[in-house]
Amino acid sequence: MNVQIHLFAGLAETIGSRLLTLELPAPDMTIEQLKQLIAERYPDAAEAVRQAFAAVNHEYAAGDRLIRERDEIALIPPVSGG
Repeated sequence: MNVQIHLFAGLAETIGSRLLTLELPAPDMTIEQLKQLIAERYPDAAEAVRQAFAAVNHEYAAGDRLIRERDEIALIPPVSGG
């Protein structure tokens, strides 16, 4: 199954794209497993990926959330403001 992952802020800058398309190696992957896969493929961004919040279909999602075909996935790194 192919999924598209929208990337934001410094995470997009580190990876060099605001959108990733990945073929998932297993049909029942969780958000946490997806983050691990991205961290392995983009080691320079691994720490940012691990810290990023995930959203599925415009709602924050826990790491154990299963990914379904056609889900809209986003990784949003934590931001600080003043």
